[in-house]
Amino acid sequence: MTRAFLPRSVEKAVLRLFEDLATPVSLKLKMLYDAGEWDQIASQRIDPSHYLCAESYWRDASAVSILKKLKELPTSFDRKAAAERVFLESELACARTNIRLLPYLSPGFPDSDVGVLSYVKRVQKIASGILGGCPDNVPGRFGPGATFGDRGRLTTVPDKMSSEPTLTAGAAFYLFPWVGTLWAKAIGTSAKNLSFVQGNRFTTVPKDGEKDRGIAVEPSINLFYQLGYGRVIRQRLRNRGINLTDGQDIHRRVACEASIEGHLCTMDLSNASDTISHNLVKLCLATSGRWLEVLTDLRSPKTLFKEKWRLLEKFSSMGNGFTFELETLIFLCLILALDPTGQKLVPGSNVFVYGDDIILPVEYSNALISALSFFGMTVNKRKTFLDGPFRESCGGDFFLGVDVRPYFLKDTPCEPQQLFSLANGLRRCSDARFAFTRRSWFAVLDGIPSQLRDCRGPQGLGDLVLLDDERSWRPRWRSGIRYFRCYRPAKYRKVSWNRFSPEVTLAGACYGVPYGNGGIIPRNAVCGYKIGWVAYS
Repeated sequence: MTRAFLPRSVEKAVLRLFEDLATPVSLKLKMLYDAGEWDQIASQRIDPSHYLCAESYWRDASAVSILKKLKELPTSFDRKAAAERVFLESELACARTNIRLLPYLSPGFPDSDVGVLSYVKRVQKIASGILGGCPDNVPGRFGPGATFGDRGRLTTVPDKMSSEPTLTAGAAFYLFPWVGTLWAKAIGTSAKNLSFVQGNRFTTVPKDGEKDRGIAVEPSINLFYQLGYGRVIRQRLRNRGINLTDGQDIHRRVACEASIEGHLCTMDLSNASDTISHNLVKLCLATSGRWLEVLTDLRSPKTLFKEKWRLLEKFSSMGNGFTFELETLIFLCLILALDPTGQKLVPGSNVFVYGDDIILPVEYSNALISALSFFGMTVNKRKTFLDGPFRESCGGDFFLGVDVRPYFLKDTPCEPQQLFSLANGLRRCSDARFAFTRRSWFAVLDGIPSQLRDCRGPQGLGDLVLLDDERSWRPRWRSGIRYFRCYRPAKYRKVSWNRFSPEVTLAGACYGVPYGNGGIIPRNAVCGYKIGWVAYS
């Protein structure tokens, strides 16, 4: 019987994958699937330390992961309630950390420890050295997502310039630079007024079959300048060897090398941004000039949680425009301060930080775990690898240098382009192990209309083609250039400029809003595909 949440071809592909992987774990998952035990499927775990070779681990990981993050998996878990529970637990943890760190904000208190004070001073010195002076006037930036007052599809830059701007009382100082922007001038010609709000708004986004991920949606003016200062921190980190722009690729390459040599370990934290307490940031940035004042002014002091305002114990949430850069900075400083000489730990050489993805020498791992615990953070033991042949970082899983990252099906594929993505995902994750996914791959192809199955080509074309061996390609040559038959986006949802005032139109154009013929092209705007020939080489 075909399950309602999966098309027939996709269900056939999943069941064939369970069968062809042919391990006790994969066969167990097939039986759970047949029995409709969705909660157990979502809860399955495997431990890389229990495996002796890359192939055996990859086979079990592929079985466990294929449905794990599927949003439509009909589990009985209340995923939103789980995210709300994590929010409350994290706030309680931050409250305890804030109390524990109080003595260190005023050195000399009876409850402070001399060794910890010495370590904190090194952290402060490193943070100050990385950040340097805080600029007085930073250009703001628009993000691609929602704000406190902009929801749903109304999140293009002109939409944000047309809606009522929101900000917290702490960010009132930033009205002075803001009134000089074209955004403010556009608001001035409308009937809209500034709206002061107490903080951000809690919401959730899908994570996996067991729980959602909690994020906070910030007031629009706060977010505008948060993103601006986040960019400055990002550049200062780059000057010290931490490249966040290419960070994921760098982490995956280093994790691959570490899985072979074993000299570096990879760490991941649980609810990292939600457990960076207010006093931890105050402590780390105490000697960094105006940085603490600026970030404090721009943060949201409260969160609208279940229709009630809650005073925050954390400093900032995911959704804040500088949270990612700030947590990267704090973790980097906590790591570098473990080396009093400042010679053994070198960012970009043997220390890498990307948000809460951390790579550092194995011999410093226990010291860092202790420091993180003292400052209120928890290492995710399931995603932290201090020894053995396995390392994981930034979406890269490696077993003795072999890529063993499994494929995660996150959305039910119903359209041809989604089936292209699934087929290619199975192909990429299997690589030389294609024998184990071959029947699944053909099952996915069965669900693709026959006229599209000839759209085959190389990896460089991504999901515009079905990845296949070169002998299956049917390119055309024209003037020495090779063209491939692709299934490519051809129709886009557009937001008409006629919806906006002339002042907003001018401001949007000056901010460099991308638009096509007839209007603005927003996020996730593709609404139609067609077959066409694309030049490749």
